[in-house]
Amino acid sequence: MTPKEVLALCREKNVKAVDLRFMDFPGLWQHFTIPVDKLTEDIFEDGLGFDGSSIRGWRAINESDMLVVPQPETAVLDPFSALPTLSMICNIQDPITREDYSRDPRNVARKAVNYLKNTGIGDTCYIGPEAEFFIFDDVRYDQTANSGYYFLDSIEGQWNRGREEKPNLGYKLRYKEGYFPVPPADQMMDIRNEMMQTMIECGMNVETQHHEVATAGQSEIDLRFDDLVTIADKMMMFKYIIKNVARKHGKTVTFMPKPLYGDNGSGMHTHISIWKGSEPLFAGSGYAGLSDHGIHAIGGILKHAPALCGICNPTTNSYKRLVPGFEAPVNLAYSQQNRSAAVRIPMYSQNPKAKRLEFRCPDPSCNPYLAFSAILMAAIDGIQNKIDPGEPLDKDIYDLDPEELKDVPQTPGSLDEALKALRADHEFLLRGDVFTPDVIDTWIWYKTVHEVQAMQLRPHPYEFCLYFDI
Repeated sequence: MTPKEVLALCREKNVKAVDLRFMDFPGLWQHFTIPVDKLTEDIFEDGLGFDGSSIRGWRAINESDMLVVPQPETAVLDPFSALPTLSMICNIQDPITREDYSRDPRNVARKAVNYLKNTGIGDTCYIGPEAEFFIFDDVRYDQTANSGYYFLDSIEGQWNRGREEKPNLGYKLRYKEGYFPVPPADQMMDIRNEMMQTMIECGMNVETQHHEVATAGQSEIDLRFDDLVTIADKMMMFKYIIKNVARKHGKTVTFMPKPLYGDNGSGMHTHISIWKGSEPLFAGSGYAGLSDHGIHAIGGILKHAPALCGICNPTTNSYKRLVPGFEAPVNLAYSQQNRSAAVRIPMYSQNPKAKRLEFRCPDPSCNPYLAFSAILMAAIDGIQNKIDPGEPLDKDIYDLDPEELKDVPQTPGSLDEALKALRADHEFLLRGDVFTPDVIDTWIWYKTVHEVQAMQLRPHPYEFCLYFDI
């Protein structure tokens, strides 16, 4: 869509407001809104000014002026606002130099794609994310100097089997048995269908929706793969739609990786393939139908996986999901079909165009622009340096005896460990000026101060169960 076509769409649909959206550094959408008559063709070139110092992880107050530059191809009619509103995703620029801002996550993703092209390896990176989430009926939490708690509830939750509901109809999903019961046990189907249909009406290509393994409304909706920047854009609209449809029904959604104790957490298994023209570069005659490029891409992802976790699993809560015994893989191995491996080669189709890698560690708390870019950069490094991933591990890794398991590397055990791995291993991200040193340093600083240290300073409620009577 061109700027002229956006303006024509506004007239055709009687749009009254234009919502301008962009991504902050940690990964939340931000926005401001202008009357539709203030949207001109010039704005698509000149941008609009705003205060960048108020955005998390961005500029200091003495250098706060920045520009949002709307991208017309991202225009979509907002499905929730009462006033007819058109939304667009924006790039961020310095108003003096007109350079794209290094800490704008969308800019990092655009540079990653350009770097792929400049290497000559390929020209397109396709990403297919499978984001999981929980739909809850009630959420309360707080942390003060003398108290700290959270409370979650769901009509589906197994803990509500004996609750007085007048009447309690008894359809409560047992822990780890939420995959794939039909209604009435699956009580979220109509809501997920509405989420799916809203996405379709917003121009998104949805492949499937279903209940996930955990009790209490865990769900998944899968988008069809798309090029890296476009799918990251769509993931932000994906979250926006899911949260707002839930709110419309008096429910709430979280993309926290591990909101519930004792049941499966929410991951975002991420499929990646690299193409050159019409040629899928990962398809070949090797193990699981992979080419040398495909094998070496696995080598790069596994080699850099601890550092990748610092970006793809970027919350302290992420490491309550990345533990043995659940579906999240903690052992850095690869295998065809095997869901206990960090990298899986799906075997649903023997069509070379379907050949891809599935990196199973990431979770939906990540910033998709940064996470997808980091995974691509690791794959490129593997291809360029012909990194050997070793032999595949086709056994159920969780059932291996300690002797077999001792030589299999593992994901970091905490966000602190992952950030230290990122600090030690990020040269591959700096190539092509994709992730600048400033981006890496700011990311590690922000996560350490605002999340790692913030958690370390606060007593945990369960510590009182363990230690109060000492």
